[in-house]
Order: sequence, then structure tokens, then C-alpha cells
Amino acid sequence: MRLALLAPIVLGLAACNTADQAAQDTGNATETAGAAVANAVEDSANAVGDAVSNVAAPADRDAWLGRWKGVEGTYLVISKGDGRGRYKLEMQYTLDDKGTFEGAGSDDGILFSRPDGAQTLRASNGDATGLKYLAGKKDCLTVKSGEGYCRD
Repeated sequence: MRLALLAPIVLGLAACNTADQAAQDTGNATETAGAAVANAVEDSANAVGDAVSNVAAPADRDAWLGRWKGVEGTYLVISKGDGRGRYKLEMQYTLDDKGTFEGAGSDDGILFSRPDGAQTLRASNGDATGLKYLAGKKDCLTVKSGEGYCRD
């Protein structure tokens, strides 16, 4: 009879031990999953940060430094700006309009803005400028059709 009385107690203790073990296993699994999620989020954040850094890094256009001649008195002078890939563009871009503009090197050329809007200065040849006087020249920069500058 004693054995009959002890059996439920022993079984109850075994069940508590099994429940405690299950709870501990669940806690360990949750902690492991949480760590995996945290690592994945950190890896993603690092990847996004690297991508933004790569996009934000301006391209080097130092080979374009110096004076470029356009037509009818227009010209472009490119000098170094503040920081890597930053440039100062001094230009007479029409018969009546001139100014100095800050630019940034990009994969496409040098991006800048002036009163007639956002512009991109691109490498080209004289034919691509659309200007008869510059036709046939090899080393040129073009802002848009009808506006270009070449080196002699």
C-alpha cells in the first residue's frame, strides 16, 4: 500500500522535472532564435551602410581639371573643390550668362546646378556637342546639345 501512495508522488515529481526541462529547452530555443535575428538585422544594417557609403562616394574627375574652350567666348574652368570628388566650375555658358558652381563627380560625369537647373557635365567628342566649331575634336565635355567645351 505504501508503494501505491508513493507512486503518484514520484510520477508527479517526474512530470514537474519534464515540464521544467521543456521550459528550459523553450527558453534556450527562444534565446538562440533571438540571437540569430539580431545577427541578421546587424548584417543587413551593415550591408545597407556599405551600399550607402559606396553610392555617396563621389567619383574622381581630376583628369578634367583645367581650362576648356567653347564657342563665341564661352569657356569652362574646372578646379578642385572642398573634398574628394568635389569640383568648382567657373563658366561662361552663354553670351550673357556666367557663374561659378559647385559640382560633384559621379559615374556619369560632374553633377552641378545653376540657374537653368540641374546639369551633368559629361565626357564627349566635338561632334557630340552639337556645335559646328567643335566638330572633329576628340577631348571634349558636353553639358547638353549646343553647349560643350573642348581642349585643343
